Parts: sequence; C-alpha cells; structure tokens
Amino acid sequence: MSRYPTWLTDRSPSAPAEGYEDPEAARLALRRLASSVTVLTVSRDGVRHGTTASAVVTLSRDPLVLGACLRPTSTFAAMVRRAGKFSVNVLASAQNDVARRFANPGRPLGDAQFEGFDWSTDPLTGAPLLGGSLAHMACRVLGWHQVGDHDMLLAEVTGGNHTVDSPMLSFAGRMHSAAVTPAASIAPAASVSPSEVVS
Repeated sequence: MSRYPTWLTDRSPSAPAEGYEDPEAARLALRRLASSVTVLTVSRDGVRHGTTASAVVTLSRDPLVLGACLRPTSTFAAMVRRAGKFSVNVLASAQNDVARRFANPGRPLGDAQFEGFDWSTDPLTGAPLLGGSLAHMACRVLGWHQVGDHDMLLAEVTGGNHTVDSPMLSFAGRMHSAAVTPAASIAPAASVSPSEVVS
C-alpha cells in the first residue's frame, strides 16, 4: 500500500484542489520559494546527458541525502533509473547560458549538448562535471517516490567539491543571478539549518 494519499500518486487528470479559495493564487505563492539552479548529469553505456533542475533539496545531513523532482517521462529519469548514479552541478550566478542550454528541449543528444562548455568526468559516477559550477556532488540512487505529476528521486551524496561564488537562483518562474548577503540578525559565522529556523 502506498504511504501517500491516492490524489498524490494518481497521474490521471484531476479537478481543481478542494479547500482553496483561489488555486491560482496558491500556485503563484508556491513559486515564491527560491531554490538553487542545478544541472543533473548522468552517463549510461557511454551516453551522457544533462538536464536543468531547480527542484533539488537537502533531505538529510546524516546520512547526506538529497531529493530531486523529475518528470517521469524525461530522458534523464530513464537513464538514471538504469545507471543508479548521477552528478549534481550547482550553478554559479554567471552560468545563465549553461542553465538555458540544458533546459532547452531542442538541444542535441549525447556529448553534443556539452559542446562549448568546459567539463570533466566525475570519477565516482562517470557523469560530466561542468566547469565554473559553484559545487559538484556525486550521488547514488536510493529510491523513487511518485508524487503528483513528478517523481521524487532520493539519492545519497557520496562525494563532492565546491568553490566560493554567488549562486544562481530560481524565483517566481525565472532564473536570477544572486548576490548572497548574510541577514543582519544572524551572525556571519553562524550556521543555521532549516530545522533550527522552523521548529
């Protein structure tokens, strides 16, 4: 039996959600959740692929687990199901061209989609690591969960590296180059996790 309500795991068309005075207002409010922009990459049988994703979140710090929401019909989803591993490229604020390339459904397949970009091979996953990225993470697939019109990919982070730079953010349906400034009420050296902010 599914751990989720039927309306979350049924992909058939549904009526507007009950209980909302204005479903469109709720949708627009949800788009105000800012998130990092990433390019997920995978290699399977010598074929490489990448896709831009903004729905990538930290789920656990012990062990290190992240979640990524994917369209179930995407090429990346099909490849990573077979490969069992992939890499995450967290984009820096200057990588707008990278984000747009891998979000373009008309881009070429295979290595051709990486042409013009500096990249290397992740020694842990075999997937491309894009130069200039804010961070790279190697990931091992733990499982999948169907949630509404997307699949949630759960993965353990098995390796990574990072640089000091400003991130690219997705906000209100657009990509933004962000300048990160510590909030005045938080000491610069403080490290605050989401669980410490909201109790």
